[in-house]
Amino acid sequence: MLNGIEGRFRFPTIDSLHSTARTMKKPVFGMLLGGLLGIPDGLSALVSAGDDPNVRAGIVGIVIGSTVKGLITGLLIGWFARKTGSLALAIVFGMAVGLALAFCVSLLQAAAGQPAYYWQIMTPGAILGIIVGYATFNHREAGSGRREAGIGTTG
Repeated sequence: MLNGIEGRFRFPTIDSLHSTARTMKKPVFGMLLGGLLGIPDGLSALVSAGDDPNVRAGIVGIVIGSTVKGLITGLLIGWFARKTGSLALAIVFGMAVGLALAFCVSLLQAAAGQPAYYWQIMTPGAILGIIVGYATFNHREAGSGRREAGIGTTG
């Protein structure tokens, strides 16, 4: 019975999934990863802001804003990762972009008369930038036969 299923249906392997994931450019990969990580970045406001009713009431807007912030961060990191040959520079650039965009969000909150949660906003933004910087640098684009750093890649 199992032999009949194997003949008609081919289960995906790690290699086949790995090769299809490598077909996108670094800026697109960075945007995708940054946008996905923007969701938990925004949801972290529920934990870090304590019992602030304004945060709970505006969580949908916070998550949408964090997702957009993650998309922009990922795009910039992806662009930089294509230009540099250094993993350390990509990570530092990612952290700097994540911190800078999160700082801008904090300044906008302060300008609107709301409490500016600087560290509560900037810490998840920096973590997002570090993760996206690392992953985007190690992502090999389609058609690039070279290994960028050799870290996290297999034959």
